[in-house]
Amino acid sequence: MSGHDGDTGAGGLVSVLLVLKPDPESGPEDCERLTRQLRAELAQLDIESIDPVAAGTAPEGAKAPDPVTLGALVVALSASGGVFTTLIETMRDWLGRHSQGHRIAVTIDGDTIELEQATAVQQRELISAYVRRHTGDR
Repeated sequence: MSGHDGDTGAGGLVSVLLVLKPDPESGPEDCERLTRQLRAELAQLDIESIDPVAAGTAPEGAKAPDPVTLGALVVALSASGGVFTTLIETMRDWLGRHSQGHRIAVTIDGDTIELEQATAVQQRELISAYVRRHTGDR
């Protein structure tokens, strides 16, 4: 990734803000449970860290979630090696297995995409464009 694609820190790490937006009918307990499930799945990836977002904090350039927003995580990952693409695909697959109206907002350097239930073709097109912007792949 180029230097402006995400908050690249020491060691070429990029910070990605993930905000799980559960179905509007879900309660806070559901959101907490879903966030734990998503975090456990992401922990299986080759990423540096996954940390919950404390109220009022977010990576530089990212819009901070509302203080009452549950389900916000900061993921630090390598700026190279295809880890970002794997992260996006993992979240897309996770959403596909949770058939309710959940969404995940992904923010890098102020650029946000919301992943949600869409057709496979729509998802691929949106994700491909977003990944290209943040990996330098054209």
